[in-house]
Amino acid sequence: MAKSVKVYSTTTCPWCIRAKQFLKENNIEFQNIDVSGDQQAVDELMQKSGQVGVPVLDIEGEIIVGFDREKIKSALGL
Repeated sequence: MAKSVKVYSTTTCPWCIRAKQFLKENNIEFQNIDVSGDQQAVDELMQKSGQVGVPVLDIEGEIIVGFDREKIKSALGL
């Protein structure tokens, strides 16, 4: 069964682009949440991660800050 994956990102963040590309390469469906210009998304990001840096991935409630390939693979069971 597919895991619920959310990616908090901005369009200009190179690590966000890499993280989303990694998910696409592994055929992982994800919800992209662009936090630039969306205060509600920023608030949600702050609540989950305690910071406003992106990318932040929420994989079934496991919060991963930054593009940490190994942590992402582990959380997804890859």
